[in-house]
Amino acid sequence: MYSEDDLLPLSGLQHLLCCERQCALIHIEQIWVENRYTAEGRIMHERVDSGRAESRGDIRLVFSLPLRSLRLGLTGKADAVEFHREQDREARSETSSLIWRPFPVEHKRGRPKKEPWDRVQLCAQAMCLEEMLGIEVPRGALYYGKIRRRAAVTFDPALRLETEETARRLHQLVDGGRTPPPVLKPVCEHCSFLGTCLPQALDVSKSVQSYLKSVIGAS
Repeated sequence: MYSEDDLLPLSGLQHLLCCERQCALIHIEQIWVENRYTAEGRIMHERVDSGRAESRGDIRLVFSLPLRSLRLGLTGKADAVEFHREQDREARSETSSLIWRPFPVEHKRGRPKKEPWDRVQLCAQAMCLEEMLGIEVPRGALYYGKIRRRAAVTFDPALRLETEETARRLHQLVDGGRTPPPVLKPVCEHCSFLGTCLPQALDVSKSVQSYLKSVIGAS
């Protein structure tokens, strides 16, 4: 169990899985660089970041819900959490009582990814809700702005284990206080940190000679 002072942002899970160097620049060096893609994502989140609540029949919808898990050592906000009214399957009485089961919905600006980054972040939100409310949260959804559709996510044991491991790695990275060297990857092309990180110039996996050759050849 972590203390309140040790809690790290939920968003760090996605940053870590995408790029350890980017994660360190944000969460260790406290650097943030915005580009078109991050601005579009910020605007999308601002639209749901109101803290308001709505009721739609058997669903109650809460926006910008604060989250925390001392077990994972994470804190943050859920874009939206739907509370679905359903019968309590574990109730012992014949007339089962009604419960409100949380269903987290995370908003993303782009499209569904084959990588688990978004699913891990959403699963962490579900695990926070379970710890806070003492109720199982088996499913949630990712809403993608580019396609304007939801992608359903089931929080199975494999995804939960990956989420726990990612949270542990995030704490190890931040506690270590060291920013890893850059590694040039396809995702670097659209990263807002491209001009700060300089992966083409500093990638230790490539030789100086090959870098100079690429620069001279491009000029």
